[in-house]
Amino acid sequence: MSEQLSPPAFDTPFFKSALSRFATGVTIITTEGLAPEREPWGLTASSFNTLSLDPPLIVWSLDKQARSLPHFLHAPSYVIHVLGAAQEKMAKRFAMGPQAERFHGHTLGRAPGGTLMLEDQGFCAWFECRNVSQHEAGDHYLFIGQVEHCTHSDNSPLIYHASKFALTPR
Repeated sequence: MSEQLSPPAFDTPFFKSALSRFATGVTIITTEGLAPEREPWGLTASSFNTLSLDPPLIVWSLDKQARSLPHFLHAPSYVIHVLGAAQEKMAKRFAMGPQAERFHGHTLGRAPGGTLMLEDQGFCAWFECRNVSQHEAGDHYLFIGQVEHCTHSDNSPLIYHASKFALTPR
């Protein structure tokens, strides 16, 4: 039996403002849509983190209202691309708008395990993940992925802080 939670002493906008004070990296997560179309799906997310080193697990979250939710819930795998400082326009493009427009002008490729990914030299890292599990939590789903392939570069990261993009000082 789950414990009844007490109401918070703040409203949602205040909570979002407080959360925005935590600087995070920015990612784009890609997969293929449901059959039969199997079109590319992608989104910008800053809710990405390490969960375990052994086995290599990551966690990220997606709003229950997101149009992409069914595609990620049923995807066998996805790729998480950690954006570099020069990729702010890409982050904004994948944050909203029709899926086809998000991918327009971007070269698509395949990670070593066959998962759809973006090809760009500006990424700081990417992780090809098997979609291990999903858990409902409040107004989001938590996704746990087992990292099967990854790589990284020395590119400076794109940072999100106080509800805007920032660059990490060198």
